[in-house]
Amino acid sequence: MKTTAISGSLRAASLNTCVLQAACRLAPRGVEIELFEGIGNLPFFNSDLEAERLPAEVARFRTIIGTADGLLISSPEYARGVSGVMKNALDWLVGSETFPGKPVALINTSPRATHALAALTITLETMSAHLVKDASITLPLLGTVNDAGSIAANPDLAGPLRDALQKFVGAIESQGNRNETR
Repeated sequence: MKTTAISGSLRAASLNTCVLQAACRLAPRGVEIELFEGIGNLPFFNSDLEAERLPAEVARFRTIIGTADGLLISSPEYARGVSGVMKNALDWLVGSETFPGKPVALINTSPRATHALAALTITLETMSAHLVKDASITLPLLGTVNDAGSIAANPDLAGPLRDALQKFVGAIESQGNRNETR
């Protein structure tokens, strides 16, 4: 099983990126989580560029997301909303034929970031994502000094993250089984 992870932060020491890197380390056996690091290279969304004028970066991004079995997202909250780069990336996926029904889990790194989480949820539901709520978690990382290694090594953080990943894998497998019986 292959999943893709996207951080909505471009900061080098972003806790959102670190938690996704920790998820890569804690992935269940047989599950590969690949962090997409090109979100900052996507041009600003412009529907005039759809179809035959689609920028190469966007085509690559859509292919990566389209071939993934699921999508993990961790995004910070800026000014009570989703980060601009995350919203831009999602806007580019709206026109993708492979996105509707895509299993998505959200990892929030701040218990205070409720507005962005709510906005992200509404956007993903509007895009017809299969939001896996049992696998979407909030970890108390705000104000901490952590990296991927320390998150993965801390049982209070790694345990809930591992559990969320197991639930995410279960939801993806369940959805795959439902699709095969149709």
